[in-house]
Amino acid sequence: MPDAIFADPRLAKLYDAFDGPREDLKLYLGIADEVRATTVLDVGCGTGCLAVELAASGRTVIGVDPALASLEVARAKDARVTWIHGDATTLPPMSVDLATMTGNVAQVFLGDDWEDALRAVHRALRPGGHLVFETRRPERRAWEDWSRAEPRVRAGVREQLELVGVGLPFVSFRHTYTFPDGSVVTSDSTLRFRSRPEVEKSLAGCGFEVVDVRDAPDRPGREHVFVARKVSAGPVSGRRP
Repeated sequence: MPDAIFADPRLAKLYDAFDGPREDLKLYLGIADEVRATTVLDVGCGTGCLAVELAASGRTVIGVDPALASLEVARAKDARVTWIHGDATTLPPMSVDLATMTGNVAQVFLGDDWEDALRAVHRALRPGGHLVFETRRPERRAWEDWSRAEPRVRAGVREQLELVGVGLPFVSFRHTYTFPDGSVVTSDSTLRFRSRPEVEKSLAGCGFEVVDVRDAPDRPGREHVFVARKVSAGPVSGRRP
């Protein structure tokens, strides 16, 4: 089930207020230009920020997300995008030039579901198509900053981030939202921190070749941005032994 921060209608409507402006998306738009992508699949599209910008550039865009509340926010932004409620493994047949996973999307997969998602994206890409995503570098210990996070207020709603637990490769945290009427909604999340060699191995095992690993301009030195190309049929059905 998606975390409440994405799935609760009250929180989904506030997501852009707390998360924007999305300076991180410029990198993805630039890479879409580099690989000359005319069709793009945005996996874990959330409230649709990247998908809408891609569609505005004249591209054919498909956004998929398992959180219906977030998807409803996205649908209200742009009817040119094909919005799909589900995840990468439930996609209909397609052949796109580029697939993206922005923000923390690549880290929400905690176990075998990571390889399942990679195989599903592999099937959705045309031969030679690209996958681009970012992931936080474990050695930078981002969770230490989370433990010192100050509360934020947007549209009268107070948000507090709390570090819940660190048991690498897993890190858990909680967002608590207090509304003007006194009601409180909490959202618990867990991310998996993978090393660069671990990510590269999983990509190779699912039929991808890493063609570049970049820094994230909005978080210099803190994240890896992987650019991978579909190069083979690979073990894209079933799970690896």
